[in-house]
Amino acid sequence: MAFSSFERWLVKKVLGSVGNAPVGLILGEDDQTASINTASDPAVIVSDFKTLAQLALNPEMAFGDGYMDGRIQVQGDMVEFLEAVLRSMQKDGKPGLYSRLWSWRQNRADNNTTRGSRRNIHRHYDLNVDFYKLWLDSRMVYTCAYFPYESATLEDAQLAKMDHVCRKVQLQPGEKVIEAGCGWGALALHMAKHYGVNVRAFNISHEQIAYAREQARRQGLSHQVEFIEDDYRHITGHCDVFMSVGMLEHVGLDHYEELGGAIHRAIGNSGRGLVHSIGRNYPHPFSPWIRKRIFPGAYAPSLNQMTKIFEPWNFSVLDVENLRLHYARTLEHWLSRFEKSADRITAMLGAEFVRAWRLYLAGSIAAFRVGSLQLFQVAFAGSSCQRIPMTRAHLYEDHFPAQKERKWMTATP
Repeated sequence: MAFSSFERWLVKKVLGSVGNAPVGLILGEDDQTASINTASDPAVIVSDFKTLAQLALNPEMAFGDGYMDGRIQVQGDMVEFLEAVLRSMQKDGKPGLYSRLWSWRQNRADNNTTRGSRRNIHRHYDLNVDFYKLWLDSRMVYTCAYFPYESATLEDAQLAKMDHVCRKVQLQPGEKVIEAGCGWGALALHMAKHYGVNVRAFNISHEQIAYAREQARRQGLSHQVEFIEDDYRHITGHCDVFMSVGMLEHVGLDHYEELGGAIHRAIGNSGRGLVHSIGRNYPHPFSPWIRKRIFPGAYAPSLNQMTKIFEPWNFSVLDVENLRLHYARTLEHWLSRFEKSADRITAMLGAEFVRAWRLYLAGSIAAFRVGSLQLFQVAFAGSSCQRIPMTRAHLYEDHFPAQKERKWMTATP
């Protein structure tokens, strides 16, 4: 069956909205199909005309929801398909008017006020912990790993990441650390156990805090690590080091100065810290579908936008590192483990949930591969801080001496 002239116009509009990506499009209705770019692989299969029309109006939301409920399928490799679309969209420029209006509406609905943040975090992080155990590493680290050599396992890389951030702030035994957004507690426990510091870790996810407290008890670290179920805006007390790994994405651009104020109250002018966050090369709205279905209230800042945390308090930026390709590899591990557990996750949370999270993980891999997302680690210090390294030698010397394989990762996405 051939496309009608109106259907062909709609298809042209859909493909134009994604920069005329080199992908196929197949429309199936009443057991008949029509296709365009049939030589392209991968391709998207659209079940009906209504879904096609929705794709023309608001491509990202319609694609995400259509894939989630089964009206849209991807023929071929999902990540390759999304990479092709994202590369073409990067060349094409700004999102359409309807997409921009939808993003504006989501910004208002998901504002990260104290109450709004708790609601947003609950929707993602208070899912069944057994679900996350199926595809995260054994320490339950849900942030970008660091692969110091080519054959590193996910467990190796997450351990290396925790050491990497600890070395960046040069933790010393007996120091006090405040961590904002501690996840299931792995970094706080690692800092206490391996660097001899005392940690107060804040998080507004009830399930994560309960899990972290139990881990501290089991590891005999409850005397060194205190897990506090509260918002970063309520942080009190002084510390030597402030750590935030994977929380800034949930703060919201309008609240960066509040975060900076909380950091300054904690470390004053003499302390130091690190912020680790997904980011962008330039300001751009966060995916409206991801915000609606996966991460309500999320935003990925540019480096310029991140300075709103530091500049008002005269913090000195000491080091900036971009781990974009490390996050792509982290996500590849996560997606592989997720797929191996797909049947168990379906039984636990349903088929629509599995398709939504598959799209989220695959789309994130594609975004980091093509460079539409970055991963920034920013080390900083107060204006009077004297613990400032003269070189970066402390990050790399003698930390992997037992590794015979020294294939350091290169820019090969």
